[in-house]
Amino acid sequence: MKKACCGFGHRNVFDNIEDKVFKAVMNAAEQCCEIFYTGAMGEFDSCFSAAVRKAQKAYSNIKLICVKPYFTNDINTNSNYYFTMYDDILIPSELAGIYPKAAIKARNRWLVENSDVIIGYTIRSFGGAYTAVKYAERLKKRILFI
Repeated sequence: MKKACCGFGHRNVFDNIEDKVFKAVMNAAEQCCEIFYTGAMGEFDSCFSAAVRKAQKAYSNIKLICVKPYFTNDINTNSNYYFTMYDDILIPSELAGIYPKAAIKARNRWLVENSDVIIGYTIRSFGGAYTAVKYAERLKKRILFI
């Protein structure tokens, strides 16, 4: 079974963390992670995705997968963007029928549960990224903090 990694960080990033995120992604790739999941919902996710695409130059076997909490028409209308940015798009079947606001939290739990390594950037003790990293700690996942 292939190892997976996901990243969680706040929607807004006020620090220059690109190098640290890239080093963490490379660390995960060196730990045999081949699948990198992103929620694609904010500045941290953009930084994480850019780091994975950069890492693909050294590790051609790794894949960047966008995990959406629910279907939106944006996936169809901007399909060129999605398939340029990501190797695949996934909407976990476990999230079907969940109210959209609750689906984001459920998607974050799915990401943690389906990842071996978590890259976390949390500078405040609230929000979805903080909650997801705390959940990863409870599940004793390997966490690489930025």
